[in-house]
Amino acid sequence: MVTPYEGRETPERHCGIHAAGNVDRRRFLQLVGAGGLGVMLGGCGDTDDELLAPEFPPFHEWMDLGPLEPRRTSVHGVSLHALVATEAAPADAPPLVLIHGSGLSGRYMVPTARLLAQDFPVYVPDIPGYGDSEDPGEVLNIPQMSDWLVAWMDAIGLERASFLGNSFGCQVIVDLAMRYPERVDRLILQGPTTPPDERSTFWQFIRWRQNEPYNPEMLGEVTAPEYGKAGLWRMIRSYVFQVTDPVEEKVRHIEAPTLVVRGEHDPITHQAFAEMLARRLPRGELLILPDVAHTLVFTAPGPLAEVTRRFMEENA
Repeated sequence: MVTPYEGRETPERHCGIHAAGNVDRRRFLQLVGAGGLGVMLGGCGDTDDELLAPEFPPFHEWMDLGPLEPRRTSVHGVSLHALVATEAAPADAPPLVLIHGSGLSGRYMVPTARLLAQDFPVYVPDIPGYGDSEDPGEVLNIPQMSDWLVAWMDAIGLERASFLGNSFGCQVIVDLAMRYPERVDRLILQGPTTPPDERSTFWQFIRWRQNEPYNPEMLGEVTAPEYGKAGLWRMIRSYVFQVTDPVEEKVRHIEAPTLVVRGEHDPITHQAFAEMLARRLPRGELLILPDVAHTLVFTAPGPLAEVTRRFMEENA
């Protein structure tokens, strides 16, 4: 299937899965090139999970949709799924779109989206081929993902929006903001990937293993089914796109105000990379959230929502 918009050019502030999902990702990283590394580094990053992963309320409470409702939109004959909440926020509030990480859907972003829906119209789409969105007929690269998101915005009548991405989702919204600046008000890059000095399966395997103890077991209940929906081939191709994308160069062309958010203990987005992005962004700033790691949209929705609200207000 032809990708929409395929002709478009592709050119510190400080703030006071160990479960099945990550096991699947570890196996995936081994398959795409780590080989026997899993045996050699079986204990890499292991620690007492109880000391690192915070305690959470029951799963049904943490994943309660609140005002979010599932919606489907046809884009070039492909049905795209999104969680949407537009009624709870003030009538004049600017819209905010949340973009998920690699191999996943927007479902793990529900804890943060539910909180932000009180202040902004919130949209959490599944990129085509992921989650509950239909397969567009090919594995999308990063520019194609941003093209499809803009086509989805057109289909729902969303002319401009601010974007919050997690992990690989940051690479997607950076590409979108670079190539479609007229569609973007503000960006929040939470745990952006991938550092130029760690673009290998070796380093990605190590970093994901180091991050596992910071994630609660119930995150795996959310992510494991999503990895299954994406499938191994799509995950492999997306991983290749992730580690070959020069995001550190793309950010130089971003016109929108941009906040880089890094968890203090995030092994995937190391400090030097976060500082590099904030420095290269024409209107960028860096904020470090203490005592947290990488998947803040699930593990630290309260602090992330708070800094997002503040950033949106300060750059209105």
